[in-house]
Amino acid sequence: GSADHYAIAARLSHFLTSSRPDAALLELARNEALRDADTLRRETDRLIAGSGFDRFVQNFTDYWLSLRHIRRDEPDVRLHPEYRFDNYLIESMERETRAFFTAMIRDNLPSTVLVDSNFVYANDRLAEHYGLEPATGSNLRKVPLPNDSPYGGLLTQAAVLKVTANGASTSPVIRGAWVMERLIGQPPPPPPASVPAVEPDFRGARTIRELLALHTESESCAGCHARFDPVGLALENFDILGGWRTRYRGLEAGERISGIDRAGHDFAYTLAEPVDARGQLPDGRDFQNIHELKVILVGNPRQLARNLLHQFTVYATGTPVRFADRAEIESILDACASQDYSVRDLIHGLVQSRIFLGKEGCQ
Repeated sequence: GSADHYAIAARLSHFLTSSRPDAALLELARNEALRDADTLRRETDRLIAGSGFDRFVQNFTDYWLSLRHIRRDEPDVRLHPEYRFDNYLIESMERETRAFFTAMIRDNLPSTVLVDSNFVYANDRLAEHYGLEPATGSNLRKVPLPNDSPYGGLLTQAAVLKVTANGASTSPVIRGAWVMERLIGQPPPPPPASVPAVEPDFRGARTIRELLALHTESESCAGCHARFDPVGLALENFDILGGWRTRYRGLEAGERISGIDRAGHDFAYTLAEPVDARGQLPDGRDFQNIHELKVILVGNPRQLARNLLHQFTVYATGTPVRFADRAEIESILDACASQDYSVRDLIHGLVQSRIFLGKEGCQ
C-alpha cells in the first residue's frame, strides 16, 4: 500500500539529500508510483541535480573518506615549514575531494577514477601543490593533467593522503590498510593486540622499510602485511599533505636545509634517505612506483565498483551487504559492466534493487 511507497520516498530522500522527502516525492508516494523503474530513475536524477545533494556529498565523504578528520593533525612545522599556517591549502584539499566525488556521480564517471583520472579539480594553491601550471583564484576548476603527473584519482588526492598520515610522518601500514579497506574494498583483519605500531625514526637511523622488516619478522604478521603494505609503500612519494617528495625529511642525519618560513621563523631540517616506492602485490605482480600501481588497480574496475556499491548500500540502508544480497550486487555490476561501471549507474542500480526497495523490488 501507500505506506510502503512513503517508506521508499523517505529512504530515497534521506539517502541522497540527508533530509525528508519534498512535495514532489510525497505526491508520487501518495499515488503509489515509487516501484516504477522509470519514476525511480527520474527522481534519483532530480535529487542528484538538486541543492540538497551537497548534504549527501558532505556526509558520505566525511565517513567514507574520513574527511571529517581533515584538520585533525597540524603539520609538524619543524619538518614541514612550508605548510605553516596554510589553512587555505587544507580547506582547498577538502573542497577538491568533495567536488571530485560530486563529479563522479553527476558526470557519471567510471569507477576507475577512484584510482586514476586524467584531470584534477584545482585552484591557485592546489595547482602549486600539485606542480601544475600556475592558476589564479580560489575557485576550483577541472584541470587536465600532464601524462607524467602522479596525481589524478581519489587515491592520490591531497585530502586522502593527509587523513591517512599524521602531522609529522606517513605510514605505509596505515595508508595501505586504509586504501585497501576504503577504496579497494578488501579490509585487513585487525592487528593482534600485543603488537606495537611501527614508529618512524626522525633521527634518520632507520628507513621505514627496515622498521617494517623488523616489525613483520613473524610469519603471522608478514602474511597479512603483504596484503596492504605494498600499496602504502607506493604512496611514500607523497608527504603528509600529499606533496611530491623524492627524499624523506629528518632532523639530524642527512643534508641540512635551512631558511625562514612564511611566519618569519628560522627553520632547519635534513633531507635523508631517498624514497623507495617499489612493491609487490600478494599475487606476485610488482610495481616500481605509483604510476605502475595505478595501472594494476585500474585493471580491476569491477572490484572498485563493487566496493563503491557496498559503501553506497551501507550508507543508504544502514546495514552492510549481507551474504544473501551478494548475488543481487553482482547482477547490478553485470548491468553496469558495459558502461565502465559508471558511478551514477551504480546508484540507479542500487535504488532499483530489492536491497533498497525491499523484497518486491521494481514492478
